[in-house]
Amino acid sequence: MRIRTVDAFTSTPFQGNPAAVLLLENSHAFPEDAWLQRVATELNLSETAFAHPLPPGRNTEADWALRWFTPTTEVDMCGHATLATAHVLKTTSTAPTPITRFTTRSGTLTTTAHPDGSLTLDFPTAPLTPVEAPAGLAEALGTEPLSVHFTGDLVGDLLVECRSEQDVHALSPDLRALAGLSRRGIIATARAQDPGKGYDFATRCFFPAVGIDEDPVTGSAHTALAPFWSARLGRSELTGLQGGARTGLVRTALHGDRTHLTGHAVTVLEGELLHPYDNGS
Repeated sequence: MRIRTVDAFTSTPFQGNPAAVLLLENSHAFPEDAWLQRVATELNLSETAFAHPLPPGRNTEADWALRWFTPTTEVDMCGHATLATAHVLKTTSTAPTPITRFTTRSGTLTTTAHPDGSLTLDFPTAPLTPVEAPAGLAEALGTEPLSVHFTGDLVGDLLVECRSEQDVHALSPDLRALAGLSRRGIIATARAQDPGKGYDFATRCFFPAVGIDEDPVTGSAHTALAPFWSARLGRSELTGLQGGARTGLVRTALHGDRTHLTGHAVTVLEGELLHPYDNGS
């Protein structure tokens, strides 16, 4: 069973967000959950994606089934691992057409491959609800928020607007304290200090509650960042920079209840899983 590590939302190896991708090409069902979780824990990346083709004629809305696991749990939505999976399908010629449709815990998600090598994800837009900052948020994050929004049950994060891009880059949060403040994590963001550098806002994401201290580039977070910054900047198409030590770029386009996320990906590692699933594993 081939396994690949793909850096998503970047065209430069060792940047962006790495995801592992396992295509279960000879199966029309997923192995047991415990095995999927053991593989993701062993690989220890922020997400491992598992995908299998759907039987012909069984599902007219999707071509593949897709699931995502962190080192500790399954998640409802993951942008960068979806981008990585679509990249593997295209670069290995496993998917014959530019458009691939996945059935997921977030509904049907569509990816479109472009001639320049980039891919666009069609994801549901996260609803934003202004909320009071939870007690201890400023102390745990290390900065006083300008505003706080809940991103809805599907994403499950708190979006925290910071005073400046410098504040975002300087964050060194108390991760143990952050873990108890939201269901999934904290999206810390600020307007770009210099939009001439090619991005409109900067972000860092912390998800200790699901086993990820800091996620380098989070596609799902941009389903909330797109409506948040589009409302403030007056444009439906924006570019976000995310990351601390590793960074990547996400182009966002707001289309009402759908958000398009566009980026590149590069495969950096390919190998063989020597202990594939069987009923006795």
